[in-house]
Amino acid sequence: MANIIEVTESTFQSDVLDSDLPVLVDFWAPWCGPCRMVAPVLEALAPKMDGKMKFVKLNTDENLNIAQKYQILAIPSLLIFKGGEVAERIVGFVPEAELEQKLIKITDAP
Repeated sequence: MANIIEVTESTFQSDVLDSDLPVLVDFWAPWCGPCRMVAPVLEALAPKMDGKMKFVKLNTDENLNIAQKYQILAIPSLLIFKGGEVAERIVGFVPEAELEQKLIKITDAP
């Protein structure tokens, strides 16, 4: 978890929208079983993408306004922000290799 930080409504602007790097936001909740399956995948990918992408988690139960703003209807949802805009939306569990390929495409894109 050292490479994944927890964001809140008060830090979302600075940590996500104003980031120079693309940011993967894991929208999750403690009671969500599939969210617990995604966590180790993100923990494995975060060090690989260090310096290319930032990884953050947002607890949807505690940050409803952000979850509603980005129309999070199911969790886990992974939104990838680039330049303050949503560049990719992934809902549900994705295997590590598949997710890594998506992230590489986003970080290598101009």
